[in-house]
Amino acid sequence: MPDIDLSSILNVAVKSKASDVHLKAGVPPILRIHGNLVPIKNHDRLAPDELAKVAMRIMNDPQKEAYRVHHQVDMAYSVPGLGRFRVNIFQQRGAVGIVLRVIPIKIQTFEELNLPKVLENIAANEVRGLILVTGVTGSGKSTTLASVLDNINNHRSGHVISCEDPIEFLHRDKRCIINQREIGVDAQSFSEALRGALRQDPDVIMVGEMRDLETIEIALTAAETGHLVLSTLHTIDAMETVNRIVSVFPPYQQKQIRIQLAGVIKAIVSQRLIQTKDGKGRVPAVEVMVTTSRIRECIEDKEKTKEISDAISKGYTTYGMQTFDQSILGLLNKGLISYEEAMKQASNPADFALKVKGITGTSSDMGWKDFEKEGGSKEREGGSNEPGGGVERF
Repeated sequence: MPDIDLSSILNVAVKSKASDVHLKAGVPPILRIHGNLVPIKNHDRLAPDELAKVAMRIMNDPQKEAYRVHHQVDMAYSVPGLGRFRVNIFQQRGAVGIVLRVIPIKIQTFEELNLPKVLENIAANEVRGLILVTGVTGSGKSTTLASVLDNINNHRSGHVISCEDPIEFLHRDKRCIINQREIGVDAQSFSEALRGALRQDPDVIMVGEMRDLETIEIALTAAETGHLVLSTLHTIDAMETVNRIVSVFPPYQQKQIRIQLAGVIKAIVSQRLIQTKDGKGRVPAVEVMVTTSRIRECIEDKEKTKEISDAISKGYTTYGMQTFDQSILGLLNKGLISYEEAMKQASNPADFALKVKGITGTSSDMGWKDFEKEGGSKEREGGSNEPGGGVERF
């Protein structure tokens, strides 16, 4: 059997606008395109020993040692002239498996990513505090975070330090000095890199992911002491994000953490990717929470945290906030997604169906009316109805 030509496989993936490449022994290479898994046509099945050779070829010595000890390793991989890839090499049933995430060379703007306008205000105006981008794996968190950082880099001067595992998007110095540190290469852990960053005169600190209590604790302290901290969490919406952060701490600390979090959080941006009407791409449905006095109250008081979604719904006109269902309604009004897909993705399908039909009667109607009046009319007056244009993530 011939050697596996990884560059050729990755070339097909990039040309096909795949987000991920799966290499598993016994099957051909499989691409994830617009959320669906598709095997590369007419490609041989991958042999276990050839797959192991590919893994050994792309790992350096420390990564090989990490793989030997832990049976998995995260790393970045570059192909000149083609692009960068986030790679996870792992062992399954005694054989090597490899998954590669395609990282776009160009950092896209908010407009190109079809993200709400309020994100521009958040990126432009917030100089201290905590901004979180959340969502499930593959929902485009890293892409959005890179866009926020690039926006800051384009519009104001400062020192940016990023702590990533591995480094994904490469940022060039524009108006900012940007130092990117890779966990396992430039620092041993997120908490160590973050602690070090506080002594490196930063204006903005980007943490790839808030994974543990120590990292979250230092991130909150950094935000509290006048830095702007950007990070991600694997949570589905703003309410779950607040609960997840608080629950990491022991019970006796949780009340204090709620007060601390309410004081530093500036915005929580949660997203899901939804297939476009024409099936040729995906667009993000985005929940945006901007901190207001009511939101702070909802974070501080455990009993009121469940009211965050209602507060977001009613904050559209004044603060630019939006719930997932409001965002999905906007995408539907633009003709970007089908009604069936909208219903499938809606947080509250029954309520969403009523809103689409124009039937009202719930306590959160004010937020919906404002959204339909402000968002729907703008969408119908102008703006592109081109589905899928420039919005595929990863």
